Amino acid sequence: MTDPDTPGLAGKRALVTGGTRGVGRATSLLLAGAGARVVACYRDDEEAAKRLEDEPGWDAEAHRTLRADLSTPAGRAAAAGACRELLGGVDVLINNMGTYAPRPFAELSDEDVARCVDKNLTAHIQLTRELLPLLADGASVVNVGAGMAERGRPGHVHFTAAKAGLAGFVRSLGKELGPRGIRVNTVAPGVVETERGLDLPAPVREGLLSAIPLRRFGTAREVARTVVFLASDTASFINGVTLRVDGGI
Repeated sequence: MTDPDTPGLAGKRALVTGGTRGVGRATSLLLAGAGARVVACYRDDEEAAKRLEDEPGWDAEAHRTLRADLSTPAGRAAAAGACRELLGGVDVLINNMGTYAPRPFAELSDEDVARCVDKNLTAHIQLTRELLPLLADGASVVNVGAGMAERGRPGHVHFTAAKAGLAGFVRSLGKELGPRGIRVNTVAPGVVETERGLDLPAPVREGLLSAIPLRRFGTAREVARTVVFLASDTASFINGVTLRVDGGI
């Protein structure tokens, strides 16, 4: 029985990067609950992968977790190989991996900038290219970006610049792959509570809440629902967009 909160995705073959924590974890579970077969990639958190594998509905025969550093050629090749061997192709690619390390602009090193852009933008482009031979006609690619990429925020210049690059990525690639029926979109979350909570000083927390018209933070599941919607056939005529999920901030 599939999850009633998700569109029908029965039989779809999905790869979710950063798929064992936060929004990625919620997306992996929603896709699995909707009847998709899921490979959830992670870089190094074995405990998070184990927790996902222990979730009700995560059938080890239908779904897999895969340890791979997707910022490296070897890691991307491993992900492609797993999709080829376990799934036989890809109908849904969720580019959710990333890194977050805010720092004042004047203190940014070249390494800080390169690492942030690599993991939040370049790796998405490279992995999508790696998987291109496996993407089925009519497939959907969904990136997880960040709402602050449009608004900007002090201490986040490298992060917002990388995430803003996803808008150009989806607009151009959506046009290039559109003749095959492949759609490419981005979800841009606002401030989100994950299973690990949101550890912020009280003044910062209150300041953020006051800027959100709904007066609450989003949840990983709420963002994941939007990701899964864009991945599904329900969104079959949505292509090249960045959809904000931020409570109206």
